[in-house]
Amino acid sequence: LGKMPAAFVNIGGVANVTYVGQEGELIAFDTGPGNALIDDWMVRHGAGAYDQDGTAALSGRVDEDRLHEALSAHYFSAPLPKSLDRDAFDSALFEGLSLNDGAATLAAFTAQAIGKAREHFPSEPAIWVVCGGGRKNKAIMTRLAAHVENAVVPVEAIGLNGDSIEAEAWGYLAVRALEGLALTFPGTTGVPAPTTGGLIANP
Repeated sequence: LGKMPAAFVNIGGVANVTYVGQEGELIAFDTGPGNALIDDWMVRHGAGAYDQDGTAALSGRVDEDRLHEALSAHYFSAPLPKSLDRDAFDSALFEGLSLNDGAATLAAFTAQAIGKAREHFPSEPAIWVVCGGGRKNKAIMTRLAAHVENAVVPVEAIGLNGDSIEAEAWGYLAVRALEGLALTFPGTTGVPAPTTGGLIANP
């Protein structure tokens, strides 16, 4: 990778970030909505299961007033550790917008919520590496790049496969569990010390 500190962003239904510092220190938490609100918006409007490549969002106009209201939710100022589920945010705030304007505003919500993660980091990431399905949404990627100081790149840019990296991560964690190594850390879940986990069931 060659650039530290780095922020690794996963944009699934919910978006989350892992900050890796110069000395390997870890901070991780859910940043806010990922693709879920956008997917639900597209389905409700009969426009498919998701906004492919961010095409609808790129054709729309962001409603800045509704975006500001969405970003004022208490979650964003809450201290770490913190996490979300898929239905933590209500899309009712965006009702009444056109298909494209709603998609644009929701993509901006996801991107700017990720950008707000910097408030919890000790220093600005030198690079933002994005994985998950959201890396394919050009509206999210463009908006994120406009709201952080340094490069925003898909995970493929550092030689990894964005479609398999999550499965690879779970395999890595399974091996660590078998070896009794830590899976969770004070900066990721608030545990008092690095801790292993999982239950190994032998046949």
